Amino acid sequence: MYKISPTVQGEKVHFKAPDPVFYEAIGEEGMRKLMYDFYDIIYESDIAHFFPQDREEFDEVKVRNSKFFIQLCGGPKVYEEETRGVELNQYMVRLHDDFSIYEKSRLEWLGAMREALKKVDIAQHLKDDFWNYIESFSKLTVNTTVDGSKYYQDL
Repeated sequence: MYKISPTVQGEKVHFKAPDPVFYEAIGEEGMRKLMYDFYDIIYESDIAHFFPQDREEFDEVKVRNSKFFIQLCGGPKVYEEETRGVELNQYMVRLHDDFSIYEKSRLEWLGAMREALKKVDIAQHLKDDFWNYIESFSKLTVNTTVDGSKYYQDL
């Protein structure tokens, strides 16, 4: 249903923000539910160690990252304070720099999002558009090769 293409070191990643119609269809509460469902799956996943294990701290991550996706998808500018003037996508990529993100971690993250998206009751073409963004954009978070060497993608 949702295609995943591999990250290729050195390959330019092309992506576009989701169509604001996605946000219009799902609304702010629907967006929060999607993201909270997603992070609840993440909390039980093989990449949970990338996130705070303290439940209160983890819940703060859910709230902050929900704001990112709300704003990204065309909702109110609720995340701008977090970025301190830095472009949203660039800020999110740099947030991952402190971690060794392998392709395997990306696949786990996308798998969690796929499960959460299945629960959303809106037109499939809107979910596909959102998926196309996160599938492409997620390649920018991969910063470590199989041999453990670091590399960075350009935005």
